[in-house]
Amino acid sequence: MSGDLLERAGAGTAAGPRPLPPLTPAHEALRAEIRAWVASELAPHAAAWEEARSFPDAALRDCAARGYVGLKFPVEHGGAGDAVGAAVFAEELARSGSGGLGAGIGAHAGIALPPVWKFGTPDQHERYLRPGIRGERIAALGITEPDTGSDVAAIRTRAERVEGGFVVNGAKMFITNGVRADFVVTAVKTTAEGGHRGISFLLVDTRGPDGERAAGVEARPIEKLGWHASDTALISFDDLFVPEENLLGELHGGFKLIMVNFAWERLMMSLGALGAVELVLERTVAMLRARAVAGRRPGQRARHQVAEVATTLATGRALTYHALRLHLAGADCVREVTMAKLATQRAAYEAADRCLQLHFDAGEHADPLVECAVRDLRLGPIGGGTDEVMKEILGKTMGL
Repeated sequence: MSGDLLERAGAGTAAGPRPLPPLTPAHEALRAEIRAWVASELAPHAAAWEEARSFPDAALRDCAARGYVGLKFPVEHGGAGDAVGAAVFAEELARSGSGGLGAGIGAHAGIALPPVWKFGTPDQHERYLRPGIRGERIAALGITEPDTGSDVAAIRTRAERVEGGFVVNGAKMFITNGVRADFVVTAVKTTAEGGHRGISFLLVDTRGPDGERAAGVEARPIEKLGWHASDTALISFDDLFVPEENLLGELHGGFKLIMVNFAWERLMMSLGALGAVELVLERTVAMLRARAVAGRRPGQRARHQVAEVATTLATGRALTYHALRLHLAGADCVREVTMAKLATQRAAYEAADRCLQLHFDAGEHADPLVECAVRDLRLGPIGGGTDEVMKEILGKTMGL
């Protein structure tokens, strides 16, 4: 039984999950292509990039050159028009072995650029979206602040109206790509009261054409438990002038942009967690199989732990793909997307922790990749809206 269980727990992982709607055979071919690229071009460097606390911009540019950054965006903007492909990419990118690398590329392609596409003017598409898809300009999303956390209605960064545009003062915290970014899609107060009806978004150039830091902008890296390869920054704005043409969407209409963006961000986080758990499970099963071949068969506890992690992966994938199908169909899927994030994030962290313990229990040296996954996945229940916020949203969808 133990051999059968280990075989089934690892079955299919070398080629990814079997096609399920909305996936097609073409998407599974794309998955195989991306997986091979991640394995050959990213994974071998992951440990060094973790140690360096950064990955090179060239990795993102290579990703863009292969068309992966543009998967979600329409063909007329230089993309592929394939949102399902973008979901596959998010899941496979997590197999690099570095959550920070996945976070940096994902923040650019899946979090910062989508609102520019959805709410931007043709001029903004030309200046920001197209160069972003090509990997020529790196983007970040600036919402969270030092004292507001998940409460987006409490944003304090202020944009004062002046002739020709706005003057911005304030700070943003925990901004992925904040140090390397060329521009930040930035949430600001545009009324004295702020709140749901007083938030707007500005496209803030944080670097000039020469790559130098813009005057009035300071970005400092933040040390973190995980995501070591991503630069996560505290960004300060001091009397920074932003021209009128960089207003993204409607004045005072920023809260809508935040809500629209959250759905895709939370789906991407759910898919990334699944990809990470799949890789950790593969490596743990491989370790236990190797011990079995050497005559040290795994005990009942190990078999049960593997079974629980495999079940966590399967149930998380089923719920996440269900929410993805609804989202792609344009359905009202706040409840399902919220459930997917709530169900996958803490569970992914706990699954990786169980796998790490299995390595220790077997008397093996800790697998560095599994260790890294435990650190990186700890952010899941916090980023993109905490577990507590997810529960509040779900309660409201049920009329409570």
